Formats: sequence, C-alpha cells, structure tokens
Amino acid sequence: MKKIPFTEEHRAILQVYGLQDISVNDCTCIRYEAGERVTEEGSLISRLALVTKGRAKICRTALNGKSLILCYYISEGVIGEIELLTGQSIATTTVVAISDFECVTVEYRKCMEELEKNLVFSNKIGAILARKMSESEENYVASALHSGEQRLCSYILKNSHRNYFSDVLSDVSCSIGMSYRHLFRLLDQLCKDDILEKRKNGYKIQKHGELVRRTHAEHLVKK
Repeated sequence: MKKIPFTEEHRAILQVYGLQDISVNDCTCIRYEAGERVTEEGSLISRLALVTKGRAKICRTALNGKSLILCYYISEGVIGEIELLTGQSIATTTVVAISDFECVTVEYRKCMEELEKNLVFSNKIGAILARKMSESEENYVASALHSGEQRLCSYILKNSHRNYFSDVLSDVSCSIGMSYRHLFRLLDQLCKDDILEKRKNGYKIQKHGELVRRTHAEHLVKK
C-alpha cells in the first residue's frame, strides 16, 4: 500500500459522485498491490473509498475462520458505504485486492455532510446499494441452480490475476458451496483437460476461452 499524488482521474471520480467541491486536502489517493488488504473486518474505518481502477473482492469471515466472497469490485464501486450509512466505525467486511487496485478516499465526516445536502451523492450511493442487492440475488441463484463446475470456473475467472489463480482452497469451497474433496476433483479434471496447469502455489490458466465457455455465462464475465 502506498499513497499516490492526486490526479485529474481522481478529480473525475469525485465528480461522478457529486463530490467535486471537496478539497483535495480532504482526499487521500492510495494504491494497493494484488493480495493486499484494503480494509480488515473488525478494524477501525473512517473513510469512504471510491474505486478508480483495479479488481478486489469483498469477504466476510465465519466463526470457524473460513471466508465467504460477497461480491467484487472491477474498476468501479465504493468501499465503506454500509458503515457510513449505519454510523459504524468498525469495518464489517474484508476487502482484498485481486489485481493492482487504486482508490481515492474521503473522510466520513465530509461524506456525511454531503449526504445531507447532495442529491447526486445520495442517489449514487443508493444505486450502488441496489446493484449490490441485485448481485447478491444473482449469486444466490447461481449457488442454487448452476453446476459445481460452472461455479468454480466463474470463481477462477473473477479471482485470477494475470492468468494465475492462487486462492486458499478451503475458502473457495466455502464460497462456491461445495465440499473440499469435490473441489479437488473438479480442479483435477480441469488440469486433465489442459484448461488449468497446477503450479507450486496455485494454478495457471492455459485456456481462458474454454474456462469462460464452461461457466455458460459469458455475458457475466468481465475481463
């Protein structure tokens, strides 16, 4: 994680959310590398983060220590809006960068002032929450109706970075709703079909197009 200079790209993102009048001095621009945590569940949170580029996943951790993927950010979105609207100072989720990930952050105090008077900002936050609800419904349908292979292939596509997949497999099995043993069988079959190649610390994607085809949901996959 490192702070980076404020640019016109960051100013454009603020304008999208109706926050263009906020002083640059109240903003912090941060870049994360793949694998770094943007927020940590249970830790203090005091800023709203507006995504400018990159990919990240949002996770919740169960009492048994396993993580469940709730949704993804791909070059757009907001981190911390739930905590802002509910007045919480503790992060409710963990956000992990999948690729190089960049955001511009604004103090909650400033965002709360804008919520009270800025219709553009309020509408934007409302639209984001509605989209997340829709995505949660789609994820539920996928878990209930899609095959294990479809769910696994879709998960690998969303969580791979530079055609390499290296998530903790126990968390993967929990997130896509299948046993650890069945997950290994599917991964082994994908390797036998030359779609994946097992490496020391993960899997290399050999046939991206075939992996997409096996999700049977090409229109949902964002490259």
